[in-house]
Amino acid sequence: QAQVAESGGGSVQAGGSLRLSCTGSGLTFGTNVMGWFRQAPGKERERVSCITSTDGRTWYSDSVKGRFTISRDNAKNTLYLQMNSLKPEDTAMYYCAASSSLSWYRGGYCPTDDGFWGQGTRVTVSS
Repeated sequence: QAQVAESGGGSVQAGGSLRLSCTGSGLTFGTNVMGWFRQAPGKERERVSCITSTDGRTWYSDSVKGRFTISRDNAKNTLYLQMNSLKPEDTAMYYCAASSSLSWYRGGYCPTDDGFWGQGTRVTVSS
């Protein structure tokens, strides 16, 4: 069964850093567009960052540009999200997603909603 799983979440103070990882099984990352999404209580799911499979094009939401960096290691079927200068508003459940098809979203390609999703890893940033 194809699946992805997130890890690396935790509780940090504002200004700190975390690196999230997403490992896949039953699918090849090299043929899938990957992305990170997050959802805070009372808010809709938000696209955070995405990266394509063939050319490695990246997309970031305005709220994380300059602070987060997405990368992938296709040989290890692993996706990363390096999060620096964390803010309390970054607090959310973070989800990894993968899909073979593309979704154009505000200037970049991201996974489609019918792709593979992980169970999420919680990130809490305190003041």
